[in-house]
Amino acid sequence: MSEENLAASEQELSDAVDQALSEATVVVDEVATLTADLQRLQAEYANYRKRVDRDRLSTTEFAFAAVLMEFLPVLDDLDRAAEHGELTGGFKAVADRLNSITEKLGLKKFAEAPVPFNPEIHEALTHESSNEVNEPTASKILQPGYKYKDRVIRPARVAVTDPQPNP
Repeated sequence: MSEENLAASEQELSDAVDQALSEATVVVDEVATLTADLQRLQAEYANYRKRVDRDRLSTTEFAFAAVLMEFLPVLDDLDRAAEHGELTGGFKAVADRLNSITEKLGLKKFAEAPVPFNPEIHEALTHESSNEVNEPTASKILQPGYKYKDRVIRPARVAVTDPQPNP
């Protein structure tokens, strides 16, 4: 084999290696692009699943709250009957059972007074002024409020006592 043939063979071999490297680089670039696309799609799908699960839970909670809101007038009637001593015998057992079921489902009554007035949980129905308070205070509960899973579904209706203005 002559030196010219050897040089030509080396050149052909070098060209073949360069071509194989450039083709490999293209394939590696395609694999990297496809891998990045796959990772992005997997992340989008994971976010989609989380959003769907969160929305499903939220929808369930809203549906429960809507059903429990329909029971609030009945619970108010039972409270008024208890205040007047009209809950006796079997009717009292039914009222107690209804109260325990709604509590078990997550409905919580709140009716504390006197406490500082909070517009997020109180609805002011009347206002008075007094020297006995330093800040607006929910001094009397006119109708209890209810929460479902820390979400107010009906604010407590209250009488508010404001501090007496200084003359």
